Amino acid sequence: MMEESELIGVEEIKVSLAFEDMPLAIERIKDYFVQQDNVELNIGVTGESGSGKSTFINAFRGLGDEDEGSAETGVVETTKIPTCYPHSKYPNVKLWDLPGIGTPNFIADEYLKQVGFERYDFFIIIASDRFREYHAHLAAEIVKQDKKFYFVRSKIDANIAAEQRKKTFNKEKTLDTVRKDSIAGLEKIGVISPNVFLISCFELDLYDFNKLEKTMEMELPQHKRHVLMLALPNITLEINEKKKKELQKNILKMALLSAGTVAVPIPLLNAAVSVSVDVAILVAELKKYYNAFSLDPASLQRLSERSEKPVDELKAVLKSPLNQEISKALVIRLLTGTSFFAVKTAAKFWLGLIPGLGSLAGGLLSFATVYCMLKRCLDELAQDAHNVLMVALQTAV
Repeated sequence: MMEESELIGVEEIKVSLAFEDMPLAIERIKDYFVQQDNVELNIGVTGESGSGKSTFINAFRGLGDEDEGSAETGVVETTKIPTCYPHSKYPNVKLWDLPGIGTPNFIADEYLKQVGFERYDFFIIIASDRFREYHAHLAAEIVKQDKKFYFVRSKIDANIAAEQRKKTFNKEKTLDTVRKDSIAGLEKIGVISPNVFLISCFELDLYDFNKLEKTMEMELPQHKRHVLMLALPNITLEINEKKKKELQKNILKMALLSAGTVAVPIPLLNAAVSVSVDVAILVAELKKYYNAFSLDPASLQRLSERSEKPVDELKAVLKSPLNQEISKALVIRLLTGTSFFAVKTAAKFWLGLIPGLGSLAGGLLSFATVYCMLKRCLDELAQDAHNVLMVALQTAV
């Protein structure tokens, strides 16, 4: 059964081929990927001193507070001017640690001018206990500037730890009480229908991070949504599945691009035919899959430390050969080993949906081979990441 993302890709390509020939369609796809790779996402993170801004930025980037390249943290204000922290794997995703708010002379509109509000796609407003009037004033000014913002109540782990000492402790009741109190406090100071996300910056996989991610995703334009999904720390099964669906949206276009450009011939296994593909394009795409699922050694080591699971135990469930290397030689082996029967079946299927594929310069079999290989590799890496998370969550794979 075809995925919804593939159906969207089919319609786009049908429309393109209806008005131009295959070479022009290939050029359009090239431009699409160039533009997608150049999309910037700028996130402004603000709040009072000691609220956990820097720790949130580090966690979002998949780093600990003491890792190389992490934002400086402390109980006093460490940020005097907006400081940019690019994502290590997606440098076009930039989190900005903004100067603290809450001083006696704080004026919301002047603050936004000082930090250059135009550059940010949205703001995260963090409080470590209750929200105050300056939080509301800042939110109101952000709305005036036609920007989005999200209230985050940090250090929820500390609230839980404090309440656990009580005999009547109930985790969900505690979270519900904190959430209601935060919302009531914001309403009291003039915020209409506020939404508050409860976060532990040390354990983003807990509490409301998934809800925050969903809201950001829903309110961003499509091209920004794509880069957000790739850059999100792969810390929950839900995010893992969303990353897979997001990456799958490009497989059809990537297969056309690789098979429709100047390429090298590769013989298919157990078949007296060869296909022509641009292997370099495929290497770059598979590296993108690998990075998105946080399967690199540094990411696995950090997950091991957070989950207190031995890193070797996490690595033991990795099955895809892409976890050992992603090279031209490996891609050629994967293409060569692709089932000729599967390729013919896929070629017939896609030709039935998009008759214009028959004019593909590199051949319909080349397109189908790349499509089958990319889909299999994406499925395998997503499953590896799923299994790693299951181990980290102490659940049987």
